[in-house]
Amino acid sequence: MITTLLNTIAAATFAEPEPMGGHTAGTHIEPAGVLPTVAQGIVPAVVSLVVFVTVLLLLSKFVWPKIAGALHERADKIKNEIEAAESARMTAKAALEEYQSSLAQARAEAQKMIAEAKAQQQVQFAELRVKADAELTAMKAKAVGEIDAAKKAALAEVYSQTATLATAVAGKILQREVNSADQGRFVSEALAGMKN
Repeated sequence: MITTLLNTIAAATFAEPEPMGGHTAGTHIEPAGVLPTVAQGIVPAVVSLVVFVTVLLLLSKFVWPKIAGALHERADKIKNEIEAAESARMTAKAALEEYQSSLAQARAEAQKMIAEAKAQQQVQFAELRVKADAELTAMKAKAVGEIDAAKKAALAEVYSQTATLATAVAGKILQREVNSADQGRFVSEALAGMKN
């Protein structure tokens, strides 16, 4: 059927046109005007319709499935990319929250370490101060003790020298020799006199 129709269309399309004034037996062709008549437009309309249907069938059979498949693949790809982007966004959001949590925890630990260091520093400072005060007090007490001992030793030496000198002077004045018992008595009396 399609073959017969195509042969008819081809015969009508490729037939030589008749001269304007001449007629062939049995056919009457009207001259073409601005708009073709119904009889003149039927063959091109049928040809156009047949070509349209043929192209439509060929396109729907061979081309449209490929286009639809490509569009479907593209839609799937876009859908997968959107899902991957959403997954990546959620992963990034979770990583950001984890990072912020870790950062806050690190800051809290740093503040805690600083506070502990300050407290330890204050304790060490207090211990050093107490130790320094104790050492200073001990050194002062030792110095006072040494000064007292040196003072007593110096006084004893002075008393001893004074007593010896006084004995010698008294012996010369008295022209007699003063023994050690006399000397001890003079020293004791002299010390008693100095203390009062």
